[in-house]
Amino acid sequence: MTERAPLSRKLSAIAESATLKVDAKAKALQAAGRPVISYAAGEPDFATPQFIVDAAIEALHDPANYRYTPAVGLPVLREAIAAKTLRDSGLEVQPSQVVVTNGGKQAVYQAFQAVVNPGDEVLLPAPYWTTYPEAIALADGVPVEVFAGADQDYKVTVEQLEAARTDKTTALVFVSPSNPTGSVYTADETKAIGEWAVEHGIWVISDEIYQNLVYEGTRAVSIVEAVPEAAGQTILVNGVAKTYAMTGWRLGWMVGPADAIKLTANLQSHLSSNVNNVAQRAALAALTGPQTEVEEFRLAFDRRRKLIVSELSKIEGVTVPNPLGAFYAYPDVTGLLGRDWRGKRIETSLELADLILDEAEVAVVPGEAFGPSGYLRLSYALGDEALLEGVRRMQELFA
Repeated sequence: MTERAPLSRKLSAIAESATLKVDAKAKALQAAGRPVISYAAGEPDFATPQFIVDAAIEALHDPANYRYTPAVGLPVLREAIAAKTLRDSGLEVQPSQVVVTNGGKQAVYQAFQAVVNPGDEVLLPAPYWTTYPEAIALADGVPVEVFAGADQDYKVTVEQLEAARTDKTTALVFVSPSNPTGSVYTADETKAIGEWAVEHGIWVISDEIYQNLVYEGTRAVSIVEAVPEAAGQTILVNGVAKTYAMTGWRLGWMVGPADAIKLTANLQSHLSSNVNNVAQRAALAALTGPQTEVEEFRLAFDRRRKLIVSELSKIEGVTVPNPLGAFYAYPDVTGLLGRDWRGKRIETSLELADLILDEAEVAVVPGEAFGPSGYLRLSYALGDEALLEGVRRMQELFA
């Protein structure tokens, strides 16, 4: 009997999402009765606003939503996304330049598929969201990490990008506000990077899914607003998940030049076809309806942001840059490494995260999931009481 042919080498090289893995472990422990507090998942704890849910309920009663619709998205939703892009990203686009996707992850995947050829290098500022390098690899590209530490507020410079650029560099990943750090590039910093990308003809994949979650009067300036010339070589990725507490609805989108969007539309027509119509109708309501609750969510995140930064900073050996966007704190914990804690020698942030889960029953994601060791990511998108209790457990552990 002939031995079975091997599985895909490409897929075999892809790692499981580290953030989802930690979150699943935390939920399994909780289900087993352990009082685990999890800072792992980047998921708002709020319910989706009722008017959005009502729009979905109404959509369920419309037989038109039981049928196939255009693979790239409902025309009325693409129009609403184009309007949002002008309003928040300062870029005027046609609805034909929009593709509605099954969450932001599909948009990220398709963006790299559109602009990366085998062997192309993609500059990936680190710390980075755990999915980016895998999506680059699935496009047969090579992720090139460009690291910026806490001393730089986790923001790379043009000089660093230029030092990493080669004749194989095809694209740059730009994320502001950032997952996992919460850092927000200033308008000047964004402009400098955009002008550099235009000068060298480099594609920009700009993930803007946290653009409406900013604090202290900060504004996340889109790279296509800072440098309008960059619009011809930029794909914007966005979605309703974070701003509207709609992670489970799986509704994202991508916006870009007509030729690149055409490629992604063709890909999606074979990959998934249209996003489910009920979720599209809900997203339409989210983008065009009242934004009162969204602002309430943002204010709650802001309160939690201040609390977690203040409390984490009380732990000796922990440095916490002030995050101005998203809902993550990304403390530098190198001051806790190379030491014994509860009888265990801890050398890496991976070991530190395991210690925190075992000894304090608190789930955090280690820096190894996002780049170099020495850091932890804590999402503060959880209730105030649990947030404070978790940090206090960590304070006691490292006292």
